[in-house]
Amino acid sequence: MASNDIDVRPVSGALGAEVRGLDLEKLTEESFARLHDLLMENLVLFFPEADPLSAEAHKNFGRFLGELEVHPFLPKMDGHQEIVVLDSDQGAKADVWHTDVTFQANPPIASILQIVQCPPRGGDTMWSNQYLAYEALSAPLRDFLDGLTAVHAFTHPNGTSFEAEHPVVRVHPVTGRRSLYVNRMFTMHFPQLRRAESDALLEHLFAVAERPENICRFGWKPGGIAMWDNRVTQHYAVNDYTERRVGHRVTILGDEPKGDEPRWPHLSDTGRTAADFRQQAKA
Repeated sequence: MASNDIDVRPVSGALGAEVRGLDLEKLTEESFARLHDLLMENLVLFFPEADPLSAEAHKNFGRFLGELEVHPFLPKMDGHQEIVVLDSDQGAKADVWHTDVTFQANPPIASILQIVQCPPRGGDTMWSNQYLAYEALSAPLRDFLDGLTAVHAFTHPNGTSFEAEHPVVRVHPVTGRRSLYVNRMFTMHFPQLRRAESDALLEHLFAVAERPENICRFGWKPGGIAMWDNRVTQHYAVNDYTERRVGHRVTILGDEPKGDEPRWPHLSDTGRTAADFRQQAKA
């Protein structure tokens, strides 16, 4: 089927579209260019009727966007180090709103997840639109946030710690639009603010980012695929099931988040040390 014959159905007012009529095993440059345009417009694309992807097709799909990540910790598919296996029986239940791996200097730009086993009900995933989160804020608050950075951190159970500092407001490299770039799982504090100020502002921004009007929700069936722009979305895996849920995911290596230059220096007295923030992330 030609790319102009793709059936596209929006799934909410905020973001997300279902795509039908495309053979993902045989993507061409033309058909992927159409998908990329749809991704920029809808932020997350769903392929609810896709046939199960072979490992090579899954990796090739991701390579249209860039180089694939080999995750340092998560379990992999045998013989395919680029494909992460997310198994609920092994603790893979990301039921906190987050943007993937923002504790790295170059967080991934996108992911493509196929669910290969899922419960008959429950186990949905939600995504939120961070353009809308930013645009919902008052003009004075947007102006203030444009001049801040945030520290993102994570400590793995093996003791390895990661930390990165990013603009609070990110400018998308393709669309040029501004989006809120903080998330509940990894964002620790604003280094330009004192502890109480930082905590209060972060909690407000988390609440704005997670508002129902900014969200779409997708119910999985075996073989279903989601592809999302990690630069401008958050996601949340709904933990309302007990049966096993297994997905295979490829992730595309990232770029450096860009925004305005910070307008204020770091405070030396934030009331909390970097070790404190890392311990919070570990908890």
